[in-house]
Amino acid sequence: MPSLMMDSQFSEFTPDITPIMLAAHTNNYEIIKLLVQRKVTIPRPHQIRCDCVECVSSSEVDSLRHSRSRLNIYKALASPSLIALSSEDPILTAFRLGWELKELSKVENEFRQEYEELSQQCKRFAKDLLDQARSSRELETILNHRDNDQSEELDPRQCHDLAKLKLAIKYHQKEVGLSRPF
Repeated sequence: MPSLMMDSQFSEFTPDITPIMLAAHTNNYEIIKLLVQRKVTIPRPHQIRCDCVECVSSSEVDSLRHSRSRLNIYKALASPSLIALSSEDPILTAFRLGWELKELSKVENEFRQEYEELSQQCKRFAKDLLDQARSSRELETILNHRDNDQSEELDPRQCHDLAKLKLAIKYHQKEVGLSRPF
């Protein structure tokens, strides 16, 4: 007799949810760490109005399932543990993803609340990371840090200009401004 656990008919998860996505949905740090160390990634979803054959076909067959699949990917990408383990700059990643999720909440009406909650989760994570600074010097170092990825977003002539704070303003991360003073 076949096991019920192996039968997709009885599965609690849709086939598009991979093990790393499931671990990210539950924010399971240890499993995510194990999978990230093995170079397992979550591919970014296509743009909301993507006209590629895969997206058009998926939307035509079942547009709600297509939207749910996108939400599942973003729910995984917004996992604080995944961001911390897979990003070279988790604060910047949280800023950008929070902004992207907020924008998606304006377009994906059927999942507006879920996208807004994920956006808030990213904002809280960025703030919580900044709250880990033990001194104003540490905080200044974090806020002044730039990586190559930020060169297009900020003026490269300014070196000690609180780059992260400017990005927080750009991405409407007002929670960052509410971090504790030293």
